[in-house]
Amino acid sequence: MLKRLQRRFILSAMAAFGTVMLVIVIGINGVNYVQTASKQDEMIGNLLVYEQKILQEPKAPPPPMRDMPGGGPEAEFTTRFFAVHCDAEWNIEFISREHISSVDEEMAGAYTKAVLSKGRDKGYYGDYRYRVSRDGKGISVLFLNASMQLQFMRSLCLVSLGTGFLSLLLVFLLVLLFSGRAIMPFVKNMERQRRFITDAGHELKTPITSIVTSADIAAMEHEGDEWIATIQKQARRLAKLTGDLVALSRLDEEMPFPEKSDVSLSDAAWESAEPFAVLAKAEGKRFSQHIEERLILHGDKNALQQLISILLDNAVKYSDQGGEIRFYLGRKWGKIRMEVFNTCILPDCTHLDRLFERFYRMDESRSAGTGGTGVGLSMARAIAEAHGGRIGVCSEDGRSIVFRVIF
Repeated sequence: MLKRLQRRFILSAMAAFGTVMLVIVIGINGVNYVQTASKQDEMIGNLLVYEQKILQEPKAPPPPMRDMPGGGPEAEFTTRFFAVHCDAEWNIEFISREHISSVDEEMAGAYTKAVLSKGRDKGYYGDYRYRVSRDGKGISVLFLNASMQLQFMRSLCLVSLGTGFLSLLLVFLLVLLFSGRAIMPFVKNMERQRRFITDAGHELKTPITSIVTSADIAAMEHEGDEWIATIQKQARRLAKLTGDLVALSRLDEEMPFPEKSDVSLSDAAWESAEPFAVLAKAEGKRFSQHIEERLILHGDKNALQQLISILLDNAVKYSDQGGEIRFYLGRKWGKIRMEVFNTCILPDCTHLDRLFERFYRMDESRSAGTGGTGVGLSMARAIAEAHGGRIGVCSEDGRSIVFRVIF
């Protein structure tokens, strides 16, 4: 249990840190992308105005780019772009590529048709940021070379992802190193709790045994006395509860089963299920079982039989009159699966997982008559987890319930 607690602590810490790092990485790259694209769109808008001036006065020398908004003295040398002017039917009328040498007219035409077919007014195509401008005369598409900015964005993305991954790895190592110290108060508290339950259980055994013995003797002398019968019933219930609490406390230890071995789970299931089949039949309930042969599990046979007995005993006790009980043990998708089904009327299906809590009872009035102690399912969960499995419960219609254990 302590290892499981430590793993959950590590996973929680890493999930929190990983989420923060993911938000930071996405935020940095997102802000950089928006700012870069905004600046490029602003430059493209100025270049479209610049191109319109050239189209209006085709015979006049082109105005210097340094005079346009956002230009500057180096604009002629640092701004690489080309523009394609079409009519409304996408027929190319004029291609302006005086400010770029790596693009010929055929490539410019292909880029334009690809961009127009997308139906978007702006975006990225290859190494270019483009913008489509429409007016009454036709369509103008301007492509601004953005290879340097795109390369910077890719580099920033890789660097931020690498930094985030290394930070995640470093934090994982630190959390792994200090996780034992972080859960130490909880470990000490659990040790005190286990020691208290064990010591209290041993101290209670003697007086409880004395009470049971005295009640049995009194019952022989005063046969049929209802008060003595009540004392016997409650004393035996208290003795069982004390034993269950001590056993449950031991299951919470780091190594509850130090001497595990390969167990034939099929044989253990046959031995455990047979008495409950007879009991269910005696109570007028239908009992069916399917146990696959040659199922081997590394664990403790007595504990596994106790797990099966707890689930079947629970099914027989709480199934409705004339109800149905089904027990299944087999292999599905490479895992051993155990299922105990029984019909019953559930007052509430929203908190079924609480059935595994100690002393939780869904129906107090009915549970009191079954003689249960309220820790059986807690023990079942502890046994399943001690064998590397997990246990769950579900109900599809509120008229039946299924307990499922997967190893």
